[in-house]
Amino acid sequence: MVQSLEGVKVLEMGSLIAGPFAGRLMAEFGAEVIKVEPPEKGDPLRDWRHIYDGTSLWWRLQSRNKKSVTIDLKSEEGQDLVKSLVEQCDIVIENFRPGRLEEWNLGYEDLKEINPGIIMVRVSGYGQTGPYRDKPGFGSVGESIGGLRHLTGYQDLPPTRVGVSLGDSLAAMYSVIGAMMALYHRDVHGTGKGQVVDVALYEAVFSLLEGSVPEYDKLGAVRERTGSSLPGIAPSNTYLCRDGKYIVIGGNGDAIFKRLMEAIGHPELADDERFATNSGRVKHVDFLDETIENWTKTVHFEHALEVLDTAKVPAGPIYSIEDIVKDPHYLSREMIQNFRLNDEEELKIPGIVPKMSETPGTTNWLGPELGQHTEDVMKSLLAYDEKKVQELKAKGII
Repeated sequence: MVQSLEGVKVLEMGSLIAGPFAGRLMAEFGAEVIKVEPPEKGDPLRDWRHIYDGTSLWWRLQSRNKKSVTIDLKSEEGQDLVKSLVEQCDIVIENFRPGRLEEWNLGYEDLKEINPGIIMVRVSGYGQTGPYRDKPGFGSVGESIGGLRHLTGYQDLPPTRVGVSLGDSLAAMYSVIGAMMALYHRDVHGTGKGQVVDVALYEAVFSLLEGSVPEYDKLGAVRERTGSSLPGIAPSNTYLCRDGKYIVIGGNGDAIFKRLMEAIGHPELADDERFATNSGRVKHVDFLDETIENWTKTVHFEHALEVLDTAKVPAGPIYSIEDIVKDPHYLSREMIQNFRLNDEEELKIPGIVPKMSETPGTTNWLGPELGQHTEDVMKSLLAYDEKKVQELKAKGII
């Protein structure tokens, strides 16, 4: 089966999360992703979080379907080697500090001289321009200055974070979107020209702030932390059940709200003109939340979910990963898969998003060992012979 990105060659330079996650997404749909790592220790992600059999389990997922090639980017011969690979590639992904690749003679201006069609995806904390350009920026800082952490948590407590690297992941997704648009422009519009896709972590986060900018501009409205509720949309919250479990209920559609009130035994509220529209319900959100939780506290979670499912009201549990890997819906859609880790063991890994009917993504192999594909890439892509490869090894270039 031909995959959607089969034939696209990607050179991934960088480490940790944002840039490599973008490379992972492309690799899942058939792109040949050649990941360049430092010869000695490789990507620091290899040693992050939970280690199993000497390697990070996160690494095994983040680098699935990629080819690991070791190159010393600080050396002139290593830089020449990268330029030779760029001649063969469509896309370069990098997430170094802005200006670092220019110091190594590997900036966009250098690379487009070699390959005018090259698309260079540049991921950084603050972007390639502007007064903050040279500041170090991780996803945590991007989430903060991008406005998300101001909205996360409860108003009487310090701002909190989501338990994953959300800013990095968002930047990675914009990186892929940008790269695909640039590829379409180059190949389908027939320009033959590449371009720079400049992705800033803080801007990826900022883009999710919905109507915050015009609301502030015209009304002086500043969104604040609201805990588990969704400001300006009612009712939508998390409610405690009799057995101590929590249920998330989204009853904020006009027709849905009526069904919700009837399901929990309050038909009089379903027909109350005060609650006919969202703007009216928002004025009485505390009353509505109290009414709903007065009901959920009288029933066990499973019964509450059954009642709301029957009434076609959006509702659901708050899952841990333990819940997820056992859930029949996840399993039926192959979102939890087993893949061969070694000769004796399998490893559970997440399925691939999105589902595509004709060109689905696949897992071909898990994150490779450091430099596992160096010789193969040198020989197959650059036509180096064994002698040349051994010379580069002896010099520590690869």
